[in-house]
Amino acid sequence: MGPPTLDPRRYPFRVGASPPEPVLRELWDGMPRRPTGQTEVTVVGTIFAGLNVEAMLAPLEQAIDEWQPDLVLREPNEYASAIAAERHGIPHARVAISLAIAEEGALAFATPALEDVQPGIVDAIAASPYLTCFPESLDRAHFPVRRFHDPGLDAAPQPLPDWWPGNDAPLVYLTFGSVAAAFQSAADAYRHALDALADLPVRVLLTIGRELELGLPPPNAHVEQWVPQADVLACASLVVCHGGSGTTMGALAAGLPLVVVPLFADQPFNAVRVAAVGAGVVSSVETIRREVERVLGNGAYADAARRVADEMRGMPSVDSFLSEFVSTT
Repeated sequence: MGPPTLDPRRYPFRVGASPPEPVLRELWDGMPRRPTGQTEVTVVGTIFAGLNVEAMLAPLEQAIDEWQPDLVLREPNEYASAIAAERHGIPHARVAISLAIAEEGALAFATPALEDVQPGIVDAIAASPYLTCFPESLDRAHFPVRRFHDPGLDAAPQPLPDWWPGNDAPLVYLTFGSVAAAFQSAADAYRHALDALADLPVRVLLTIGRELELGLPPPNAHVEQWVPQADVLACASLVVCHGGSGTTMGALAAGLPLVVVPLFADQPFNAVRVAAVGAGVVSSVETIRREVERVLGNGAYADAARRVADEMRGMPSVDSFLSEFVSTT
């Protein structure tokens, strides 16, 4: 059985390959001991651009040989597809998963490993079209980008269960994504956040992504592993999150202000830009309570978030780019 998101749509797909699990586990387990600033060198330079490319390059070249695509669309930190496309003379384009500045930084970290495999590939990637659903106000790119409206952000919400009977206080959606719970240093943030919001006049919905021992939540909080984001955002007044791109963009598309507690990866970049456009604030775990009170008590943050939402809705459909691109190749 294939991935559940692909099977119902009957999309053709091919399962790729992964680096050896013991090698990956040793690298991931060592992350907490690495000096500040060195984790990205390992994650992007060693894992993404090194081990993942080594594992995925042959399967991707075989797939391109058989499918003969007109265009390869790739996630920016998946580099084997760019190399395979270049080797077969097929155009490739990047679909952003974070801010343009994060893409620039990641490509710099990846350069040594990529150039060892395919000299000149970094310049080819840097010159490839860059598609992003991040609006210009949030994402001041230093290279040409093509912005599109993400139709996934328009999903019709369903009503949430009534986890707080008789309580109609503002709903605070609290999430640190689906990965943070795997790292103890980040997992501790969940309990701190619940305790910080325990006696505020709000309802709290926390999603944790996986099994996590948190103890008994406070009376105003409800904990789930996962809830459809569109359903939560349609009811929420504020989002407290780690600044992951999916949560950040979803909240802004819904016109919701944020309190961002960045933990790793591109999250600090996203947090800074949210604060810069006035749609939220950057917080530490220790200051969550104060910042939630600040944002809920000042309508200017919600006003700014709604302006970003309007900007996002006004961006063109991705279909317009694809039609233009394919017609010229």
